[in-house]
Amino acid sequence: MYLTEAEVGELLTPADALEAVEGCFRRLAAGAIDNTPRQRTRLEGGMFAVMSAVDRELGFAGVKSYSWLEGGTPFVVVLFDTERAELAAVIEADKMGQLRTGAATGVAVKYLAREGTASLGVIGCGWQARSQVECIREALPGIERIVVYCRNGERLKKFCREVGAEPGESHRDAADQDIVVTATTSRDPVLRGEWLRPGALVCAIGANDARHRELDNVVLERAAFVCCDSVEQARLESGDLIEPVEAGVLDWLEVHELQEVVAGELPGRQADDDIVVFKSNGIAAWDVAIGAVALERARERGVGTQV
Repeated sequence: MYLTEAEVGELLTPADALEAVEGCFRRLAAGAIDNTPRQRTRLEGGMFAVMSAVDRELGFAGVKSYSWLEGGTPFVVVLFDTERAELAAVIEADKMGQLRTGAATGVAVKYLAREGTASLGVIGCGWQARSQVECIREALPGIERIVVYCRNGERLKKFCREVGAEPGESHRDAADQDIVVTATTSRDPVLRGEWLRPGALVCAIGANDARHRELDNVVLERAAFVCCDSVEQARLESGDLIEPVEAGVLDWLEVHELQEVVAGELPGRQADDDIVVFKSNGIAAWDVAIGAVALERARERGVGTQV
């Protein structure tokens, strides 16, 4: 089955993505998934990335790969049916990747946000920020206020009109909310710990390069609980955690995985005033999980091209 970006957009909703990714976290905790971290190879003017996972419960092995180039970033997920020993699907995966990343944040919000959470701040208004807003709204319908900030004023106004948010005048306006999402391409921190209100949940999703950071050290110093999607992958590419560990602000023993909270193995937040951090790098296990849903929907609705 070959699925295009347009077809994926028709087949999947934020609710679908949330269900797929939450189930993925549960299977990770149960040991039913083997996940291989992303590997990057330099290209002329860009980079080529490959990541993979085997989900034994779903019966799929999958590879996600993409080329980051000046002219664009094409993504693809290839699914193998491990029971039938056959190639099951080739899926164009830009939209799907946005959804699974937003869904992971939605799962984090479901399990880590304090009771009564009503506001969301987003720093960044690019291609990943939209699915963050959509999936957080799906996971937490009680969100009443969304404040967004990015440096491009025209892009900010357009984004806020489209998602029903209000533009902030500075990073600090977005940071002063119950949930704070950083979705940027910045090399340097865009969120300072001193800006956070007690009880804030920080979801950092933009930087997955050891040389890039969205959070300053004070965010980690104030955090009562820090988790990520994969410690193994974070050790390779999460500058937001690598540099604080090297500076003695954080220890890898203090960095947990969200799957442990979803499975009930760890409490995560323990007090309303705790500041909690979820560092998302993006793992292939999510791509396999949401790809399997896209394939199932396509078969049900007669969408896609059989080749």
